[in-house]
Amino acid sequence: MRILLIEDDLLIGPALLRALKDASYSVDWVRTGESGRDAIRDGSYTAILLDLGLGDMSGLDVLRGLRESQDATPVLIITARDDVDTRVEGLDLGADDYLVKPFESKELLARIRAVVRRKSGFASPTMGSGRVTLDMNARRLTFDGQSDDLSAREYALMLALLERPGAILSRQQLEERLYGWGEEVESNAVDAVIYSVRRKFGHAVIRNVRGLGWAVCT
Repeated sequence: MRILLIEDDLLIGPALLRALKDASYSVDWVRTGESGRDAIRDGSYTAILLDLGLGDMSGLDVLRGLRESQDATPVLIITARDDVDTRVEGLDLGADDYLVKPFESKELLARIRAVVRRKSGFASPTMGSGRVTLDMNARRLTFDGQSDDLSAREYALMLALLERPGAILSRQQLEERLYGWGEEVESNAVDAVIYSVRRKFGHAVIRNVRGLGWAVCT
């Protein structure tokens, strides 16, 4: 799962970055609204953590531009501003959740999981249906009745595929979901993760569409 963190505080930013990476997320951290806009335009993210008090602009302006461009990426506002009017404005502009600083990292991680599964249309922690299901809390995949725990990369891969069941994702699309900035991506990185998942569940769990990419079994 790849997260964009837009936060200008030099104390809070590294702490959040560490907490997210400890939870096995790939994280890109930027400190200005303009850098956030550039990252959103150029990247592919599962969720965005957005501070409101940025140095160059309000985070609400970043959010407004995101939604005006019809980008539906889940946005979790993280801010010290706890007045009702600001919370209402943020939610009305399209934020998916609102968390007031200071907060515990375990609550942040739970809220990230919640907004991601709601975006994909799942009310419970389990995504998928039929033959393939993914427990987001336990990071455990079930295929044809067989269950096993997933590594961080395996989880990110299956989450990307299950967010769009039936869709074919290219190598580049999967790489963008598996790796953050500064992480070296080897030429066979996606193949290695797919092989690892298939070794646990069998070849049929992920379909290879020759010349196009991969899709989850339906």
